[in-house]
This record gives sequence, structure tokens and C-alpha cells, in this order.
Amino acid sequence: MKLASYKHGRDGRLMAVSGDLTKATSAEKIAPTLQYALEHWPDCHLQLEQLCKDLETGKAAPQPFDPKQCASPLPRAYQWADGSAYVNHVELVRKARGAEMPPSFWTDPLMYQGGSDSFLGPMDDIVFAQDDWGIDFEGEVAVITDDVPMGTTAEDAGSHIKLVMLVNDVTLRYIAQPELAKGFGFLQSKPSSAFSPVAVSPQTLGAAWKDNKLHLPLLSYWNGEKFGEPDAGVDMVFDFAQLIAHAAKTRPLCAGTIIGSGTVSNVDRSKGHSCIVEKRMLEKVEHGEFKTPFMKFGETVKIEMLDANGKSIFGAIDQKVSQYQYVSLAERRAARRSGHGG
Repeated sequence: MKLASYKHGRDGRLMAVSGDLTKATSAEKIAPTLQYALEHWPDCHLQLEQLCKDLETGKAAPQPFDPKQCASPLPRAYQWADGSAYVNHVELVRKARGAEMPPSFWTDPLMYQGGSDSFLGPMDDIVFAQDDWGIDFEGEVAVITDDVPMGTTAEDAGSHIKLVMLVNDVTLRYIAQPELAKGFGFLQSKPSSAFSPVAVSPQTLGAAWKDNKLHLPLLSYWNGEKFGEPDAGVDMVFDFAQLIAHAAKTRPLCAGTIIGSGTVSNVDRSKGHSCIVEKRMLEKVEHGEFKTPFMKFGETVKIEMLDANGKSIFGAIDQKVSQYQYVSLAERRAARRSGHGG
């Protein structure tokens, strides 16, 4: 089962998508939005699965699937909690700045709560007022849950994973360092994230989904050139069930909660990287200085995952960094007056 949300209002319009990502059909008669489907999963998921089958066999009226119409599968969510399950990535980043890594990082997951009120579509521009903030992409995997009771154990948490997708968790590195030094976590340094055009059920992933991990390379391209292809199933210290249990230790998680893996990273550096800062940190360790710059206006990033036959599973996150121009309230009022003849 593959689901997408075409842009419509704040929460999108739910679409069923064919396995090869060429066809789509409206799922509105079953669930108007993906959030609705997740909140009514016992009633909706079998119907959605059948609609996807009907799309494959021609029983459902198809239309060409258009990723440009896609919002993120959940255009906004009640909760977006991002882990850091690839601990070697954390170790490298800390090593480069001369910081010791506490041993507990290997046994107790790191996780932060990100902004979830406004996600970017998979082909939306990444817009900022200036490009000297250390703009970095981060390729990740994420899962979407149904309702998860407080205190759910890792043994039970896997059953709450309903959909899987990819993430570009954009980070502003030059804002992050002083922000974290305040001791209160990310805010300005973590702008809106983008998710893949399509969210996929774990069952559809077949053998690639095992032990609550996705065992395939995550491809990242920077300005059209391959930047990395680390395997998402390798060196993931905490699987998604463990991350969900960590998030639910002291609170329930509502249906539509998104849990991220953190930057996909392998100890084998020949596989490249899923973010710029990791390459910079290796340069710092090996050469004593950073050589690779962060992203600038006009540059592009593409994040994708292919199946064993080389076909895209989730569709591509394909974005360009563009300049944002704030329009003041007075300017907006003036434009409205002008549009109505003064």
C-alpha cells in the first residue's frame, strides 16, 4: 500500500498510488486525509489496501501520479519526534569539536521534538532569508504510528508502525551550535522538514523491512552529483520500535505521530554521507580544517531509495534552496487595497 497527499487545504487530499508510482486515484471516499485514516485505521486500512489493489488491476479509475502536486504525506502532524539512531554519526560530530560522547548514548536514544505544524512538500523550495546560516540537508527514514499507549514497550511498539517514508530534516548548522549551547534544544536551527511524496506500509516493503528497520541504501544527491548511499539497516543502534517506546515512556502518542531515525550513517565511510556536516567533520579530523561548504541559494538536494530492481519506492524528495522575502503586514494590506481598485 502506497499513499500520498495532494495539496488541498491544510491537510491535503488522500490519494492511493500504484506500486510503480505512475498512477494514482482519490481515496477521499474512504478517508479525506491521511490523518483521518490513521485515526480510524481499523476501519480504513483494509479499504485503502483494496483501493491500491484495484488501482493496480484497473478496477479503480486511474490518473497519472504527479509528485509536483504532493504535500508531505502528512502536511502537518500533531507530533514529529526525531531520534539519532546512528550513533557513530553523533560520535563523529562530537569528536570533531573535541567533545567526549557519554557512554549512555549507546544505550539510551537521543531524541528531539521538532516543529510539525508546517512541513514542506517533497518538491517545494527550501526558502531562507539568507544563505550564510549553514544550510544542510539530512537524509533520514521515518515511520508514522497509530495511537500508542503511554509505557508501550519496544516488544509491542513495532505493531504501531503503520507507514514508512523518507525525510529531509533540514538543519541550519551555524544557528544550531549557539542554540544548543543555551541548553534548551533546537528551535530556529530546525526549520520545516520535507517528507517523500509517498508513505508505504511496512508489508509492501517486503524483505527490506526487517526487525523494525529498513534495509536499503538511502541515496542523496547534491547539485545532481551522488553524495552518499549508506545502508539504512546498517549501524542503526536503535530500531524504530525502540525509538517509539522511548518517545512513549511518559506520554501517549496520538495517531499520526512521526518518528524519525536521525541522519542515516554508516561506519563504512566509502558509502558517503546523508548530510554535509558529516563530511565536514571527517575533513576536520583528517586535515584539521573544513573544506566542503554548506548549501547556497540555487543549489539542489535529492533524496531517494530504490528497491532491488532499481525502482523508486517512495518517490524522490527533490528540492532547491531559494531566497525568502518577508512581506510586512502593511505591504500585504496595501496589495489587497490595490487589488480591489484602491
